[in-house]
Amino acid sequence: MKMLLQHEVGDAIEQFLLIKSSTKGTASNGKPFLSLILQDQSGEIEAKLWDVSDEDEKTYAAQKIVKIQGEIQNYRGRNQLKIRQIRPAVPDDRVKLSDFLQTAPIGIDEMTGKITQYIFDMKNPSIQRITRHLLKKYEKAFFEYPAATKNHHEFVSGLSFHVVSMLDLAKAIANLYPSLDQDLLYAGVILHDLGKVMELSGPISTTYTVEGNLLGHISIMVNEIGKAADELNISGEEILVLQHLVLSHHGKAEWGSPKPPMIKEAEILHYIDNIDAKMNMLDRALERVKPGEFSDRIFALDNRSFYKPTFHK
Repeated sequence: MKMLLQHEVGDAIEQFLLIKSSTKGTASNGKPFLSLILQDQSGEIEAKLWDVSDEDEKTYAAQKIVKIQGEIQNYRGRNQLKIRQIRPAVPDDRVKLSDFLQTAPIGIDEMTGKITQYIFDMKNPSIQRITRHLLKKYEKAFFEYPAATKNHHEFVSGLSFHVVSMLDLAKAIANLYPSLDQDLLYAGVILHDLGKVMELSGPISTTYTVEGNLLGHISIMVNEIGKAADELNISGEEILVLQHLVLSHHGKAEWGSPKPPMIKEAEILHYIDNIDAKMNMLDRALERVKPGEFSDRIFALDNRSFYKPTFHK
């Protein structure tokens, strides 16, 4: 059976899907409808469920599995699923949540081993101890959570996969530019988004927590670095610099950064983060189109469509 994103416009589908999100709206005729984001392991698609009742709103809520008959249509340049029939899954269907979740392309054991080695390679004991302490404190969530609710690495283990990719990029850049402090760069990569394990609700139907909405992952992690230093009886400029790397990794105030990068490694951390996030967006958008076609518009990349050259495999 084809996966969801392997279908083309005009294809009829009949398969089980997971409701990632369900949002109630009101149509121009005054009747309520649900905007559903449906997913399987290949990705997600939007669908509308019209003329819904209060009971439908409960039945077709986020994290519910449904069986759908419908067809793929194109609406304003984006694929949508037109629902013909829909019903909730029942025990006899023998489907489970994990059947529909996208996961990182490499396993947790491999990612754990790589990150452990990067921490082991650190020479500065204060930076190494703080990084190891915080990763151990939030290890389970770190290897399960996505890196975001949308745009990039928004899948199970997306956060740790984002960090592993960034660490490999950081190593290559540090080898090219030996004046960079490798320990500081590695620690910044590992810690910069670790606050997302408190900012976000978890790996399934991810939303923002109260702490996430009120503080955000940047403020959360700056506080965590300070607490870790106190608990480990560590003092020195390393603490301040690590906090600055986290505070400045979004680059600019309009991108959510309380401070701009003012340390060389902070500037490079921002670029590494940006490169890996954008490459993930581009790869996922372009894997859905054939050579010679344009992708859907990518909102986080200035709403641009990207062309896939015909000589790409």
